[in-house]
Amino acid sequence: MPRHLFRPPLAAWACAALLLAAPSAHADRGKLLLTGGVSSIDGAAGGGLTPWALIGSYASAGEVGGTAFVTGARTQDYGLVTLGVAIGIHDRVELTIARQDLDAGNNLAPLGLTGLHLKQDIVGLKLRLAGDAVLDSDSTMPQLAVGLQHKRTDAGALGPTLFGPLGARDAGTDVYLSATKLFLAQGVLVNGTLRATQANQNGLLGFGGARSRGYRLQPEISLVKLLNRKLAIGAEYRAKPDHLNQSVLGAGALKEDDWFDLFVAWAPTRSFSLTAAYVDLGRIAPAVQPRRQTGGYLSAQLAF
Repeated sequence: MPRHLFRPPLAAWACAALLLAAPSAHADRGKLLLTGGVSSIDGAAGGGLTPWALIGSYASAGEVGGTAFVTGARTQDYGLVTLGVAIGIHDRVELTIARQDLDAGNNLAPLGLTGLHLKQDIVGLKLRLAGDAVLDSDSTMPQLAVGLQHKRTDAGALGPTLFGPLGARDAGTDVYLSATKLFLAQGVLVNGTLRATQANQNGLLGFGGARSRGYRLQPEISLVKLLNRKLAIGAEYRAKPDHLNQSVLGAGALKEDDWFDLFVAWAPTRSFSLTAAYVDLGRIAPAVQPRRQTGGYLSAQLAF
């Protein structure tokens, strides 16, 4: 797809404007607060790091709803900003568009790359297969959904190295299956996601490598406690595939660690939620910056 035809921020806000302009798109009486999840860094409804089986927005059957979000994450040496929107259709289908911008600062200065930004466009689709997290909360049946995320990376001045000797590609598609179980009486939500992916650092460093091009199955887990109808705390774990570990730079130079977070989500109204988190992203390209990247994450979401 030509890049000039794929500009998610413009398309995302255009979708949001259309939803706001259409009275039938508003979901005023749908799900309970926070049971639609928040916006993940890839745009899908879920936690901050991983998608859940829930369909984004508060739309229920027969309704169309949407969300728009902005997320910022900052570690000792890197910064990430993500913008995006999601459309939930009849609590069955979710469509998402997101753009990520990673500020690498001067970490690649030894390679002559200062002020480098790695950018990524993501288009997602999620389909609820079975179950209803709220209506089935008193049974053993989870909500099940399958999804895909097509990603395209703009590595800037790093591109000739990343897509040349390192053997990565600039586009790839993740496919995942999620199961979400809400124990409403106990105020607990559990999610498990199995992702088939080729992505390096979620795709910001391309897909696959010269010595590892196949898909790998990676587990992702979320555990959430609903303290009350407006406030939740939780933790997430996301395994990573580590395709670039064995590269021309030597073993371990681009080793990829798993991700982890601890978060709190607050939804004072149906139209707005705020999520803050502590994140541990492990080492990112340890050949140029060997220390673990830990820091903060803040995401604001509007629902309509």
